[in-house]
Amino acid sequence: MKLMNVLLAVSLITVVVSCNNPVKDEKTTATIKAGITKADWGEFDSSKVYLYTLTNSKGTEVKITNYGGIVTSFVTADKNGNKSSIVIGFDSLSGYLAKPPYFGALIGRYGNRIGDAKFTLDGKEYKLAANNGKNHLHGGLKGFDKVVWDAMVMNDTVPSLMLNYLSKDGEEGYPGNLKVTVVYTLTDDNELKIEYNAETDKATPVNLTNHSYFNLTGDVSNTILNHSLMIDADNYTPVDTTLIPTGEIKSVKGTPFDFTTSKAIGKEIDAVQGGYDHNWVLNKKDNSLQKVAVLSDTLSGRSVEVFTTEPGLQFYTGNFLDGKFINRDGKAINQHTAMCMETQHFPDSPNKPNFPSTILKPGEKYHSETVYKVVTEK
Repeated sequence: MKLMNVLLAVSLITVVVSCNNPVKDEKTTATIKAGITKADWGEFDSSKVYLYTLTNSKGTEVKITNYGGIVTSFVTADKNGNKSSIVIGFDSLSGYLAKPPYFGALIGRYGNRIGDAKFTLDGKEYKLAANNGKNHLHGGLKGFDKVVWDAMVMNDTVPSLMLNYLSKDGEEGYPGNLKVTVVYTLTDDNELKIEYNAETDKATPVNLTNHSYFNLTGDVSNTILNHSLMIDADNYTPVDTTLIPTGEIKSVKGTPFDFTTSKAIGKEIDAVQGGYDHNWVLNKKDNSLQKVAVLSDTLSGRSVEVFTTEPGLQFYTGNFLDGKFINRDGKAINQHTAMCMETQHFPDSPNKPNFPSTILKPGEKYHSETVYKVVTEK
């Protein structure tokens, strides 16, 4: 893709200034360009928060806020032409400031868990926040999901939003000044494309992802246990009682973790203690963009195809959702009423030498792509 080539060819600083001539718009409420509108959405940490709406030629609509880079809604038509959001979320900033479990958010510096909230790099031990029992989860107490990103609208032929954030040396215990750029693009093929890029001035772990919770019926009154899922993965990484990988890479064959052929999520979930919250080792031989999963729902006729350059996929069945949070339609978000498909490197990789490395070094460029493509029955 042209954008990817540009981002890989120049430094992130240059990208912010000149990539496809992005326009930083300061208007209160406005149509910035064809397919994108922007509205005031409040303030956090003395920074203005905005809500951007990306709309394609088919009327599919994705709303994204620069607070946490959150995808607040993803509205598509079902097989009957009725529109609803296939991701859960809120219509106001206050809902997200109440600290829900990462609804729709950008996750970093390290998506997923790091065991015992520490790792050793180049002979030095780094201690992180233990914000998930004794472990470190999703970047710490104030990860990328709880900061205000700089937002720029791309002057391109499709609605595209660039978010930028500088994670300073020592932030949440991580080494190095990490410059991060994330680009959301909504295509006319009903694809939400997410491109992640980063550079650092010190070696540091990086594992970026998006934490959208899907319910393809558009109604959290319906469980996701009736959704069907295919994951192109012959292996997964077993976990201990605190959900840290044991280090083993195990075959899914003959286990409830076998989604190599599409099956109902609820078919064998009772055989998995606590529900699914595991990393699948994708059947990818390289880091090219490939289809790795398909989530389907017969009630709405919708499917979501997942493409990624990443080696892993965290499939999570909303085990810890307990009705505390209310979806935008006023309905409680209960256990198993939404699920996640987080593309990623493996959890606890900094402490697992046999896992693919997540260490980004000075002079290197972190690049990752994920696409969520909605397909609806005719």
